[in-house]
Amino acid sequence: MDYHWNWAIFFEPSPDGEGTYAYMLFLGLLWTLLTAATSWTIALSIGTVVGVLRTLPNRALNVAAIAFIEIFRNIPLIVQLFLWFFVLPEVLPTAWGTWIKNLHYGPFYTTVVCLGFFTGARIAELVRTGIETLPRGQKMAGLALGMTLPQLYRYILLPNGFRIIFPPLTTEFLVNVKITSVGLAIGLLELTSRARSVQEFSYQVFEAFAVASVLYVFINITVLAVAGRIERHISLVSH
Repeated sequence: MDYHWNWAIFFEPSPDGEGTYAYMLFLGLLWTLLTAATSWTIALSIGTVVGVLRTLPNRALNVAAIAFIEIFRNIPLIVQLFLWFFVLPEVLPTAWGTWIKNLHYGPFYTTVVCLGFFTGARIAELVRTGIETLPRGQKMAGLALGMTLPQLYRYILLPNGFRIIFPPLTTEFLVNVKITSVGLAIGLLELTSRARSVQEFSYQVFEAFAVASVLYVFINITVLAVAGRIERHISLVSH
């Protein structure tokens, strides 16, 4: 059977009564961006802390950080998502579990937390690498100036380490944007989920996913352009 192309489908009213099919995809794009930005904030915070713990002269903290990284980096993301969404409410005290189940935006919060921990484990290794790549002289100079260990990390090791790992951090952010699509498995209405809805309602599968793909590419190009400018700026600052 021949496929009938219909790009005008995006200007037709959607069955949910909230606007056109194009508006459906626009809402999905907003949820994708919100999920990516929020989970990235969590991931960067967790990754920085765990990455620092990996470099401290304390074996117990090193082991704890390694355990965190290995657990969240090696369990498949979709499995982690199901554990957060379906299992966690059942193992918590009844009142807490019921509260989580009744959250109005439960799929969003679950996806954000899941991606935050998953990506945070990956960022932790980048932070560790960035710190350990720095010349030992920087650490020795800071200690010679009388800096405490927290001051050494705050003013010397972390700022210079982040300059080194900025390009791979950009890549991790782009990956984080794309893996927000796993949220559709628990009902998050992000971009891929909305494209799937457009396809199911209109039967225009190629048009729906073609536009969704273009939107993902647009996000990536925009992020790369902004990251390129930031990278050039911090490179000049570091010199």
